[in-house]
Amino acid sequence: MVRTRFAPSPTGNMHIGNLRTALFEYLIAKNSNGTFVLRIEDTDQNRYVESAMDIIFDTLRITGLNYDEGPGVGGNYGPYIQSERKDHYMPYAKELIEKGKAYYCFCSKDMPEGQQKYNRHCANLNQNEIDSKLATSEPFVIRQLIPEGKTTFCDEVFGSITIDHEEIEDQILIKSDGMPTYNFANVIDDHTMAITHVVRGSEYLTSTPKYNLLYESFGWDVPVYVHLPLMLNEQGEKLSKRRGDASFQELLDQGHLPEAVINYIAFLGWSSPDNREYFTLAELVEAFAIKNISKSPSLFDSKKLAWMNGEHIKRLPEDVFYDMALPVLQSAVHTPGINLKDVSKMVQSRILFVKDIPELVDFIDKLPNYDVDLFINKKMKTDAAIALQSLESIIPIFNDISIENWNNRTLYEVAIECGKSLSLKNSQMLWPIRTALSGKPSSPCGASELCALLGKEETLKRMDIGINKLKAL
Repeated sequence: MVRTRFAPSPTGNMHIGNLRTALFEYLIAKNSNGTFVLRIEDTDQNRYVESAMDIIFDTLRITGLNYDEGPGVGGNYGPYIQSERKDHYMPYAKELIEKGKAYYCFCSKDMPEGQQKYNRHCANLNQNEIDSKLATSEPFVIRQLIPEGKTTFCDEVFGSITIDHEEIEDQILIKSDGMPTYNFANVIDDHTMAITHVVRGSEYLTSTPKYNLLYESFGWDVPVYVHLPLMLNEQGEKLSKRRGDASFQELLDQGHLPEAVINYIAFLGWSSPDNREYFTLAELVEAFAIKNISKSPSLFDSKKLAWMNGEHIKRLPEDVFYDMALPVLQSAVHTPGINLKDVSKMVQSRILFVKDIPELVDFIDKLPNYDVDLFINKKMKTDAAIALQSLESIIPIFNDISIENWNNRTLYEVAIECGKSLSLKNSQMLWPIRTALSGKPSSPCGASELCALLGKEETLKRMDIGINKLKAL
């Protein structure tokens, strides 16, 4: 069975790069009916942020990336919180020392000036020196002893890679406080939790030999590696919260739907075999394949994400969107008698964010003082004369329609018939009406729908204003 794990550090908000890793791990597991594990890697207590654990849980819940094992899951599993498993790692480190694959290091953590990597001073201590220092409780770390040579490994995305051990430092496995380092705890936990696929960013490619040497030292099977391509911001730099790039929470605060964010970040390093762009999470699970992950860096494009958000808004059930939009509609529209459900239906397919609604519907409460040139539209083949003819001809017809029959269908039909009698195209008849009612270069719906929304009295009033503007030319 495929088993993947998401192993975030609770150091703040969920970075988009971390969320992409979680998503790909989830998709790889679920596409194979496997298991998705959550493990909290909080061994670096200096970077621990109190609220960050809840942020991790909330993010996975909001996005639908539900884990099968980990903190909060019942049964025989978890909780997988590394700091609570501190005593679990030391025996493995001591086993490596016994095998000659690691050693005690009593040196200060501050290396001499100009020294780029540890000089292995303590690797040459004899046993008496080591025992003496341990007996006096001298602080120590445990370092991995990197042998000479090279390591070649296969990555599912980047293929066969060879790294010379000269490039690798004797990494610390156990810190002076007894806590394992991120790298060491990863290997131990991945093995003991039977993780089959390790998914992480491509920045870990050069570190992979360190992991493999540990696996080999213990005689354990090496997992399948899936290194994800680099993510770049719009300035072409590596996406990073340290550079101020948006976190998942910030994207939500900006108005992005969780479903849209998940859909978008799936394409940051992966491509759909059928060139589709819109996916639900369930559809991503069905379509996802490791072979379609790219080596090339992917660009985080805020405009493309905004477009994706609009696509997800369009596809929301009308009642779901209405509930979402209602608070904004109530604060944006105050005219009595306006049916907010109708307004909601009008704007749903025309916005990228719910916060865009007020600008789209501000004409409802008050007709803006618009320029008469709005009546002129080359695409619609309307000019001032046609606009004036259209409005003057339709007013008496609209005036004769009763309030009971004042609805979109009736208004549309009589407007089209009026246009035919004047030898006008539909657009030439309807564009002036739409302009007179909205006073904007674009509106959330067509002319007859605006008439029905605003009501008979307000419609005739605004059309009179439009006629006066045209006559004043």
